Amino acid sequence: MNQHPPVRTLVVDDDFAVAAIHRGFVEAVPGFTVVGEVHLGADALRAVDELEPDLVLLDIYLPDISGIEFLTRLRARSAPAVDVIAITAARELGTVRAAMAGGVVDYLVKPFTLDVFTDRMNTYLTRREEFRRTAARAAGGGLDQDQVDALLRPGPAGAAAARLPKGLSERTLQLVASALAEAGRDLSAAELAERVGLSRISARRYLEHLAASGRATVAPRYGGAGRPEHRYRWSVAEAQVKPRTR
Repeated sequence: MNQHPPVRTLVVDDDFAVAAIHRGFVEAVPGFTVVGEVHLGADALRAVDELEPDLVLLDIYLPDISGIEFLTRLRARSAPAVDVIAITAARELGTVRAAMAGGVVDYLVKPFTLDVFTDRMNTYLTRREEFRRTAARAAGGGLDQDQVDALLRPGPAGAAAARLPKGLSERTLQLVASALAEAGRDLSAAELAERVGLSRISARRYLEHLAASGRATVAPRYGGAGRPEHRYRWSVAEAQVKPRTR
């Protein structure tokens, strides 16, 4: 049972119906509470100052300023830091990279299920608790290498990094998933590797993990002589949140 106050969460999405769904998702996960819901980037910046949330669930497609611009302005503030999870239909590789550079702690691509959302939020809680424990052990002093490693690679209690096969990173997995979703068609490991700048072998390992976790489908394509080529396609089953067309 969580002994700390619930994570104060601000929901930012210009679609009122989708924002309501996200609010319901947050309220369904123990350890979180919604402190506000806004639909414009400028309103989100004001809400951060007024409501002092711990976490912002951020849409990238906003009608006044983009989510990327929101991140730039947010990080320029001198106020206490706030965590941001991007929850968006934006799948462009450049957008994902810009969001990472803006300091998002996770990037969740619509559509997704409540189970997927809950898993990501629990991962976030695990990282948050790891920060608390490490800060307590440091007792105001500098961190040693082991403590820094603990913050960058949380322990096994539900952390995303711990669930990945050895040698795979969560951030690279997000890049691969975004590129595959953006393609809108099946890709081979070689084609995906070229899109994201990985080796073919590394790309195949990430694609196989996505297929094993149900986020991608894989099917052989038979051509000439030799082994068939495996083709991968993005697939999120039983979607509860639909992406918007811009």
